[in-house]
Parts: sequence; structure tokens; C-alpha cells
Amino acid sequence: MSEYLGEARGKADPKLRMIANCSAEVNAIRAELSAAIAMEDKVAEEFPLVRGMAPTLSSQSAMRTVAPPTLKKLAKGVFLNVFVETKDASSELPQILQGQARRGRVVAATIALEDLPKIIQDSRVLSVELGDPILAPTPDISTGKVAGPNSSRWKFGSPQRHKNGKGVLIGIIDVQGFDFSHPDFLDGKKTRFVRIWDQGGNARPSPHRHDRKRFGDQFDFGAEFRQEHLNKAIAAAKKLRVPAYEIEKQSQMAAGSHGTHVASIAAGNHGVCRNSAIAAVLISLADDDLERRKSFTDSTRIAHAIDYLLAVADELQMPISINISLGTNGHAHDGTAAISRWIDTCLVTPGRSVCVAAGNAGQEVAAFPGDLGFVMGRIHTSGKIAGRYAHRDLEWEVIGDRFVDVSENELEIWYSEQDRLAVSIRPPWPDADWIGPIPPGKYLENHQLRPGSFLSIYNELYHSSNGSNYISVFLTPFFGNEVIGITSGTWKVRLHGLDVRDGRFHGWIERDDPRRQGPLGSQWAFPSYFSEASNVDNSSIGSLACGRRVIAVANLHERDQTINITSSQGPTRDQRNKPDVAAPGTEIVAANGFAGPKDLWIGMSGTSMASPFVAGVAGLMLACEPRLTAAQIEGIIHRTSRPLPGKAFEWSNDSGFGVIQPEDCLKEALLVNKRAEVRS
Repeated sequence: MSEYLGEARGKADPKLRMIANCSAEVNAIRAELSAAIAMEDKVAEEFPLVRGMAPTLSSQSAMRTVAPPTLKKLAKGVFLNVFVETKDASSELPQILQGQARRGRVVAATIALEDLPKIIQDSRVLSVELGDPILAPTPDISTGKVAGPNSSRWKFGSPQRHKNGKGVLIGIIDVQGFDFSHPDFLDGKKTRFVRIWDQGGNARPSPHRHDRKRFGDQFDFGAEFRQEHLNKAIAAAKKLRVPAYEIEKQSQMAAGSHGTHVASIAAGNHGVCRNSAIAAVLISLADDDLERRKSFTDSTRIAHAIDYLLAVADELQMPISINISLGTNGHAHDGTAAISRWIDTCLVTPGRSVCVAAGNAGQEVAAFPGDLGFVMGRIHTSGKIAGRYAHRDLEWEVIGDRFVDVSENELEIWYSEQDRLAVSIRPPWPDADWIGPIPPGKYLENHQLRPGSFLSIYNELYHSSNGSNYISVFLTPFFGNEVIGITSGTWKVRLHGLDVRDGRFHGWIERDDPRRQGPLGSQWAFPSYFSEASNVDNSSIGSLACGRRVIAVANLHERDQTINITSSQGPTRDQRNKPDVAAPGTEIVAANGFAGPKDLWIGMSGTSMASPFVAGVAGLMLACEPRLTAAQIEGIIHRTSRPLPGKAFEWSNDSGFGVIQPEDCLKEALLVNKRAEVRS
């Protein structure tokens, strides 16, 4: 690929260059594992699925030599979701970018792989970045049947002032479907959901087709359910003797739905903001491998979701509080990722707030014999290179099914633009030599290892979003008429100091979701992680929660008055105070979606449950004063939060500024309201 896109090096992120350097067959298989790659139906169905292929188990397998690709033509039928950064906010980009949406200089769009060079070489383009994968939520589910919540819980402040959120829109971006007919969302015999945009559905026209003037081409995919559709289904359900959600069917309707539970906490009849309108966006999260090939589940979809919810709020002339109990783990964790800048730009306008779950990657050691929770927690490392000629070794554990891993593994290391570091890799087999060092500004791409899998290393200077230097390391299985997995074991990553002025570095492992692969699901694709020696137990907060104006929320175990062991910690790479606040997130009882009338409630634990609590409080604050800015809401929450027992008011890396105090938040919002009235 360097031959084909070489003159544009630095404009496309490394993963994009790897994708461009692969055949349609390889990208079809990669699309099962990558959130930002999708295929045309005929291409997706042409090649066998990973699940149906037998991974080669032995690390001593004969190496399959792959001829260098001819780069005169890129694979057809492959589509990518990308963020494109332009030189200025007025740059018009060609229509080969489909469904373009813009926030300032950043454009979110879909592009055919074969058209990627045209965009990279466009003089108006500064950089092209693949959308970051959205992590599947991993809440802990309470065992046994749970009693319904007390209707008097979570009643705060003066209802006559905030009216329990009446006149406010609560926006939910989530997965697994929204059970709009659950009793917790009914006002009489009608639902409080005013919109559901199912990004992966086809049961209704897309938002674009419902309202071309308002939505334009940006929302020309998925299915939009409007309140009138949902209420008609509720009215017809009893007569037809089927649940209302079977009449207006979403693409995901999982029993115990994560999205339904989250919406119930933020805005259910037993939730925080009980009289608000609710609008939801269902991110496509396909379980079927073939559907994964055809769908997108990446951060550009969150950008579209945010824009859609803001458009609905504008249409209804309501302030809006949005909750995102999903995460991303790519990029520099400093708020400069394209999706973070997108959201921050949206939050300049008053009457808007966005809460994001901090993540569930806080656990670093086993809590009891047999506990593997630490696997999801050891995602961060950091340190300092002492000086020139010094080096630092990191241990990267690839586990898979303990023999091979059939998923792609990615490690990013970010370091100061003042420094120059080289990187070497040593595979886990006993007689392995070091590969490298790869100096700054150089790369090793699709280097085939002895078993047949691939190693790619990129050492990039001056990332366009933050000016920092970064190293990307990819371990990729061999995808062909058989799958040769990545050898399990400890991969060593060595950082060499060439010219050291600062020396500090941070590294994060991009997470893939644990899932079965191979024939009949006989093999495991399991997330890689840092060894206990290399893991550093801070800055594990998801990159989506690192935005400057989002409110990042930690998981409070309310009964014990402690932070849950799984709750991710801060600070950000640039040492900002995230998470912002802690809220109840352990053993939270809320609506049990799509489970039937005899099993209405379910308990879940995670930052996914804590974040909608804060989003609901922000909704009540906006009901008190609709002109509040995101910065003011954040400031009030910081000011009024109280420390956990034994802690001071100073910011803490696990609990933020302390435990949210809804009553005090509302008092401060009313004071802002009074001051605004005096000024006017």
C-alpha cells in the first residue's frame, strides 16, 4: 500500500492503510470483527465466515507465504465509515463520501474502499480516520427475580419547579432495543417515546424519507418509529394478542435489553426524569456474523445519533439531556478523537447535555479464585523512558483459546512530540528474535510471521488531531481458505529512546468483544490485555468519556459507599479530571425489556447504569433552567458533589469530584434561573 498511497502518508490512519492493502476476501472476514467496515450483500455472502472456518492451532504450522498485493485496483464492494478532517469548515467534499454530516472541520461519512485514494489525495483534506469500534456493554446481571422499584425513589427537589422533567427531551443512544410498551414508559395507554431511530432496521422508512427537508441525506438509513406508530401498536396489541413491539419490530429486541434498562433509569416512570419525552437511537449491534459483515457499529454512528437527537429536540423546541452508556477505546484518550470533538462542538449551544459511562475496565486483579474480570481491566500502561539509549519493555498477553486468537489485536502507544522513540516486537515462541526496531516515521506492514499470521507496526509523527507522536501495533490472523490465528502467549513490546526530552508515554489496548469463533463456535476470540507487571491501574476510562464537555460517570456501590471495582479510572492522557462524578450504578433495578408482563424488572450493575442517573438529573436541571450550557451543568455537578467516606473534596481518579447530589444540583440550577431572570 505504501507504493499506492505513499505520497499521502500521514493523512490516512494506519488501520485504513492496512485495509486498503487487503483483498475483498480478507476484508469480508475482517468486517465480521471490525465495526467500521461493511460489505455489499453479494461480497459479504461470497466468502466463508470465520465461525465456519477451522483455525490452525499449532504455532509451528508451515508458513503460508502471501505474495505482495498488486495495488493498481482496490477491492470493490467494501465500504468504510470515516471521519474526514478538512482544512476549513467551508470545504465542500465530493459526493463519493456518502451521507455526509459536518461539525466544523470534521465530516462523518461512508466511502467505498476503491475511492479512498481520491479522498486522501484531495487537497482540501487534512486527515482521514476510521471510525472507532463501539464496545458492547458488559453490565453484571443480578441473579434471581427482583422486586419492582419503589415509586418514591429518586424524587428530588421541588416538582412544581422542575415538573419531573416535563418539557425536556431525554435522548438515549444504546443497543439491544427499546421496549416502548413497557409499563415504565406508559402515560396512560400511550408511550412516552416520541422517536426511535433503529439504525440497523428496515421496518419503517428512514428519518430522511420521513422528513427530507429536516434531515437531509445524513439519516438515509435505518428505520424511524414515530410516536403515532408506537401508540397504534400499543392500541392494537391487546386485540391481536401479541406484544406491541412485535407489531412495530426493531432490529434488536433482546430480553433484558440494555437500552431499555438505561432508558428506564434516566426517564422511566420509576426513574429520575419521569415526565420527560424520550427519544432513542438504536445502534446496530448484530449478533449474526454475516450481518456483522453488512453493518456498521462504530463512532461515526454515534455522531449521526447525536445529530438526530438534537434535530428532534429542535423540532419539539425542547432542551435535551443525552445519555451514552457505550464506549470506545481507541485514540489518545485526551478528548481529541474525532467523535469527542464532534460532541464538544454540539455542546456549545445552550440547553444541551451529554453524559457518558466511564467504562467497566477498572479491575486489575482477580477478586476471588477463578475471577477473570481483570482481563477486561488491564487495558492501560504508562511510564517514562529515562533518556537516550534507555528502553522499556511491555508485556502484551494474547490469550484466545490458550492456543491461538482468531481476532485482530491492536495496541496504541502515544508519546510526546518532543521525543523520538523506536519500537521492537518479540513474539512468544521460545526461539523468537526481536523484530525491529522501527524508527519514527517508518513502518512495517503486513509482515508475515512463522505461523502465518501478520504483524504491522507504524511509528507516526505529529498526529493531525493533537500533534503527538504515536505507535500502532497490529496482530492479524491469516485470513484465507483457512484461518491461522495469532499465537497465544506474552508478546514483548520494547520502546527505545532515541532522542528523549520528555520521555512519558501511555498505551491502550483496543478491545474486541469476547466471542466464539471457528466451526460451531469451538474457538474463542478473546481480548488481549497487559500483564500484571505492565498494567498501570489508572487512565482506563473509555476514550468517548474523555471529551471536554461530556459528563463522565463512575459506578457508585450505593449500599457500601464505595466505587465498584470494575469502574474505570482517570485521568485523561492530558491529565484532565475525568470521570466527573459518581452515581448509583450497582444492583440498579429498572425495566426488563422484551421479557413479558410477568417479568417486568431486572437488576444490573455497571457504569452503564450510573450514567443515565446523571443524565436524568441533568434533565431536571434543564427543566429548572432550559438555558443552562453543558459547561454550567458540569460545573454545578462538580461544585455540589460530596466525597465518599475517607476522601476529601479534591478530584479522585475513581470517583471524580464525588457522589452526585441531585437536590443540590437543582438548587443551583434554580439560582442560575433567578440570576438569568434578573439580567433579562
